[in-house]
Amino acid sequence: MEDVFKSLRHIMQKHAGSLNVMVDADDHYYLDTYHIQKNKKPLYFGGVKIQKNYVSYYLMPVYTNPELVEDLSADLTKRRQGKSCFNFKTADQALFDEMSDITKRAFESYQAQGFIDAS
Repeated sequence: MEDVFKSLRHIMQKHAGSLNVMVDADDHYYLDTYHIQKNKKPLYFGGVKIQKNYVSYYLMPVYTNPELVEDLSADLTKRRQGKSCFNFKTADQALFDEMSDITKRAFESYQAQGFIDAS
């Protein structure tokens, strides 16, 4: 399960430079934006966490912008739990490549909305 976590964490880490790393542990990694919401809390971007039987990949922009996942592959759709969570039990490079693309587009979506600095 650690190899799955490391691969997914690497995808998320590609965008950490413009985000706030809130947790960076051996079993949990998550990022917030610096954008403060009306509730005075930062806007969540995403995270990766080892659960009991799988690794969860959370990506909040797909919740607020469902167009980002309209063209999901059937295999990735099977791993989707709720609106913004994907669960993985084994490493699958094709699915990780797809997650990387979706994460990049999600990051760009938050930038376009002004939630992430475009600098």
